[in-house]
Amino acid sequence: MNTSLTPTSEAFAPQFHASDPAHLHTHELPLWPDCFAAVRAGHKPFDVRRNNEDFQVGDVLLLREFSREANDYTGRTITRWVSYVLPGGNFGVEADWCVLGFSSQPPIPKGMTDIRLW
Repeated sequence: MNTSLTPTSEAFAPQFHASDPAHLHTHELPLWPDCFAAVRAGHKPFDVRRNNEDFQVGDVLLLREFSREANDYTGRTITRWVSYVLPGGNFGVEADWCVLGFSSQPPIPKGMTDIRLW
């Protein structure tokens, strides 16, 4: 039997759980149009940011397109959730910066392990 084609519980595991569901925050972040388009298309599932907002897995990100030419927001937004935080001081990321992994789906409730039930 070919076990590589047999579904396992990992096939249905959630992408992520919130680090601390009781203390999630919403962060409004500007994105330049080229980055906004790449996030929207799914080609850029991350961002590099100064970690001055204590980003946590599960936090909501309201990404707002910002036009450098007009020096103003365009009115377009995308919502993403923080699925991973790579803190600075690792892999060449400056100490007060971080790399945020994006998810287009919110974290699932703590204790849930099978998203087929959700």
